[in-house]
Amino acid sequence: MKKILAVFVIFMISQLVTLGVFAGSDGTLEINNKDKEQKSEIKDCFETVNRGIFAFNQGLDKVFFKPIAKGYRYLPKPIRSGTSNALNNLSSVVTIPNNLLQGQIKEAGINTLRFSINSTLGIAGIFDVASYYGLDKLDKEDYGQTLGTWGVKEGCYFVLPVLGPSTLRDSLGSLANFSGGDAWYNVTIGNNTKYFENSDYYYSRLTAGVDFRAKNLEAFNSLEENSLDLYASVRSLYLQDRKRKIQNSDETTETLNDDDWEEIDNQ
Repeated sequence: MKKILAVFVIFMISQLVTLGVFAGSDGTLEINNKDKEQKSEIKDCFETVNRGIFAFNQGLDKVFFKPIAKGYRYLPKPIRSGTSNALNNLSSVVTIPNNLLQGQIKEAGINTLRFSINSTLGIAGIFDVASYYGLDKLDKEDYGQTLGTWGVKEGCYFVLPVLGPSTLRDSLGSLANFSGGDAWYNVTIGNNTKYFENSDYYYSRLTAGVDFRAKNLEAFNSLEENSLDLYASVRSLYLQDRKRKIQNSDETTETLNDDDWEEIDNQ
């Protein structure tokens, strides 16, 4: 029972990273002109309930996640950068299989080389050595995106407590991580090993959520201040961004900033 509860909590933390709040890298809100067209296509099957859960999530963020993220920002830059690099390196174990499932052979090769170099020369990914060899970071991929490229429709949009915005397709994709699709989960929780503890996975997911939230304090504030209907804005932008990622499009609908801390601090 404890393991099931722990997995549920980590699933919620991991979804925090994709809360569905979107803005430009300068912290200002960017809304695609296709909002009105897309509104008619949104399948918000449980809007009344969704709005109530959304309000609960906003309150939880205000009293819990936001204060922790503010404190995280006071850590020295080398600690924040090293943590962010290590977390990005870990995400490769999900991105690489999805590269392959989507037929992105070149991208899978680059990400595999990056993971190998950074896990060894980069000391568990703390240092992004691969970039010095010309192997720049590529976009992350997940199982929800893979299902989308395979033609699976998004289904109903809904908001889950703490997890935030999602669709039926994206939720099924996230659950794949706990069914053998995430190598980091497999070696820490799925299989008992003498090298890792269950808590290693939990801490990494929690830290990923805090790291991402800390990078985007201003962007979250900007979205709240500039939206007449925050719920509708988040819903529309979440669906736009997921569509863009599935299509691997370069069109403007930027997620909140997830750059390296070095780049963020120099803005």
